[in-house]
Amino acid sequence: MGIIAETGREGLAQLVEIVTDARSTGSLPAAMVQALAAIIDQIMSLEQQIRELDLCIKEQHRASDVSQRLEGIPGIGIISATAIAAAVTDPGQFKSGRDLAAWIGLVPKQYSTGGKVRLGSISKQGDKYLRRLLVVGGTSIVKLAKISPWKFPWVAKLLEKKPAKVVAIAVANKLARIAWAIMSSGETYRPRVRTVRL
Repeated sequence: MGIIAETGREGLAQLVEIVTDARSTGSLPAAMVQALAAIIDQIMSLEQQIRELDLCIKEQHRASDVSQRLEGIPGIGIISATAIAAAVTDPGQFKSGRDLAAWIGLVPKQYSTGGKVRLGSISKQGDKYLRRLLVVGGTSIVKLAKISPWKFPWVAKLLEKKPAKVVAIAVANKLARIAWAIMSSGETYRPRVRTVRL
């Protein structure tokens, strides 16, 4: 029909407006308006459900001390914090942060032969949802490190040698280890203060 809109939420809002106007002006065929109106109703219903679930997640976050402490870690937001707190109810079941990272599937596979150890890609075993959330958090830190390398110097140093996706996985691994340390110690996240010698 020659109707063009932007992609994303803005484009959807434009299309909803076009269909709404077409109902009153008759600029689109009635059958088409009826079919599009049904789709728009479904989208609006889904958006309402998403808003309600967001409120529920925020309430759970406010009620959980562990979730609030996890949110203090750079790269971990409310959704990641509540997901980790819900999935890892007893951090004592893991001996170390590396064990938690391995359980999530963020540790590289090892290939050993003749005393030489080679690391492969991550195992991708374990909790896919937590792994995805931590990788998204790691990716956000990588983007910040590209803009402000002084905020995350170790990430900026890794970016000099490795591709951004590999560094994001390494950061996600580190986030899992930090999360385990915070959950098992009961403390809050404190960024490491870098001292400058004169």
